Amino acid sequence: MLLDCGATTLSALKRASVAADAIDSVFISHLHGDHFAGLPFLFLEYTYAAPRRRPLRIAGPPGTEERLQQLYRAMYRDASRRPLPFEIEYSILWPGRRSEIGAATVEPFRVPHQEDDISLGLQLRVAGRSILYSGDTGWTEELVHRSQGIDLFVCECSFYETRMSTHLDYPRLAEHRERFGARRMVLTHLGREVLARRSQIDIELAFDGMRIEIE
Repeated sequence: MLLDCGATTLSALKRASVAADAIDSVFISHLHGDHFAGLPFLFLEYTYAAPRRRPLRIAGPPGTEERLQQLYRAMYRDASRRPLPFEIEYSILWPGRRSEIGAATVEPFRVPHQEDDISLGLQLRVAGRSILYSGDTGWTEELVHRSQGIDLFVCECSFYETRMSTHLDYPRLAEHRERFGARRMVLTHLGREVLARRSQIDIELAFDGMRIEIE
């Protein structure tokens, strides 16, 4: 499964020697380009480079199917007019409503990131393991609540000095660190301020190609 699909996802998979065809399900946290604009490249990969026949599941907030089709048409007008050689099974992720999608049980919850459209955090259970993914979010007590007993918490950390209501900053995460109940916490979506202060951060930082084994 893939949690969000930014524009460079396919190239990152190739650098990490991960076959794109291994993906069965894609979970989209919200409809900002850096979180779903890589899907048209996957469509091309599955059509031409590594032909796919089995369905691809795409689950996201309300409006995901329409926005993705609009994006695909805007990026590849000719290709988008032809049927894909595989089926796409769309599912809407409603905040507070648990769903079974492929091998995963997912519990979406709304997070403060956009004023009108829905942004989601995702709590997932797969093969007896649990993952909490913040998506893009400002501070919310829901993260503390949801992190209790979680195997892996993947949390955004966009800023250090800057404080916004729609993104998280490291000082705020450090302030609440002891309240998080996850067995392992990894920060991602790292902005320039965070990267410039790596030596001052004592929560684990993600990096491209990182592999984590959940025991």
